Amino acid sequence: MEAEGSPKAGARGWQGGRGVSLDDLDELTIVARAQDGDLEAFNWLITAYQGGVYRLCLRMLNDRTEAEDIVQETFITAWRSLPNLTVPQAFIPWLYRTATNKCLDELRRRQRRPSDPIADLDAEELSMPSSGQAGGGAGLGRRDSVGGGAGLAVDPAQEVENRAQIRALADLLQSVQPGLRACWLLREVHGFSYGEIAAIVQLPESTVRGRIARAKRSLAEGMEPWR
Repeated sequence: MEAEGSPKAGARGWQGGRGVSLDDLDELTIVARAQDGDLEAFNWLITAYQGGVYRLCLRMLNDRTEAEDIVQETFITAWRSLPNLTVPQAFIPWLYRTATNKCLDELRRRQRRPSDPIADLDAEELSMPSSGQAGGGAGLGRRDSVGGGAGLAVDPAQEVENRAQIRALADLLQSVQPGLRACWLLREVHGFSYGEIAAIVQLPESTVRGRIARAKRSLAEGMEPWR
């Protein structure tokens, strides 16, 4: 997705008729430019973070279409509200707070309507890298990514078992209470600190720690057969 419109000549980042590549700028500067209405800068932020936001929404909602809708709503809200962000360094937690709140609102509204079966989702969508592999914390410059390993030889039998385990964990995650699920995902998958998660979900850090611990216990018990 891209924000509608196009950068205007003479906007910040354009000097002497020559465009300054956004890839040469630090992300704090890009956020500041997006706050000033630079659509090119905002589209750069979309490209950088929509993948991580989508994976969070997919794991929260277990529905591809709903996740895509929430991602779009999140970035529309971000574009409209970005000028009101007083601390540009807080852009990433602020973005994830917006997405998390929209997911929780959707789960509250959700009634018994069909959703995509978890087994039909792509393995890459379901994969849950450890917090050391996934970016997306408050420090600008960290981006969400699915764990590496491309090009390495993988035993086919082990690959089948890994995929089955990923699906089992993703399915089990849906049984975890949404508030606990959000905190666990933000910590274990997206790599946020306890303090950052507290700011995202707007709860005391002690409550966040308790929620994550409860989610871990529930998931550990459910995954016991895989040990």
